[in-house]
Amino acid sequence: MTRKQRRATLIGAGLSVLAVALGLVLYGLNTSINYFRTPSDVAGQTIPVGQRFRLGGLVKPAGIKRNGPEVELLITDTVSDATIVFRGELPSLVREGQSVVAEGRIEGDGRFRADIVLAKHDENYMPPEVAKALKAKGVKLGPDAVHPADKKLEPKDSKK
Repeated sequence: MTRKQRRATLIGAGLSVLAVALGLVLYGLNTSINYFRTPSDVAGQTIPVGQRFRLGGLVKPAGIKRNGPEVELLITDTVSDATIVFRGELPSLVREGQSVVAEGRIEGDGRFRADIVLAKHDENYMPPEVAKALKAKGVKLGPDAVHPADKKLEPKDSKK
C-alpha cells in the first residue's frame, strides 16, 4: 500500500467513526427533545396524541381547580387557552397570574396531561421560553405592562 492509499484509508476510517458517533448523538437527542408550545400553538396545530412537549403560559384568574388528587390549570397566552391536568402536589409558587411550564402529553380528549409542572421562582423571573413566546404574540412584559384584560379591570380615571 502506498503512502497516499494509507492516508486515504485513515481519513476514510476517521470520517466513518465521526459519522457513526454523530448518528448516535442525534438518535439519543431525538428521544429526549421536548418542544415548547403555547396554548395558541396547540389550538392551531394538530398535535398527535401521546407526543411529549412542554406547554407554557400564564395561569388565568380562577384557573386552578382541584378535583381530588388531580389539579386542572387553565393557562393562557392572552390569545388562546389550554387546560393542563396534573396529578400530584403543585409547586407552592403556582397561582393565578403566574407563568408556568408543564411537561407532558396530549390525551385523546384534547387535554394536556402533565408529568411535571414548573413555576417561576420569584416575581421578576419568567421562563425564557414563555417570555419569548408571549412577546411573539404581542404580550407586553415587565412591571409597567398593561394587558387587554387589565384594561377592563382598571377604574376609570376622572382626571384627563
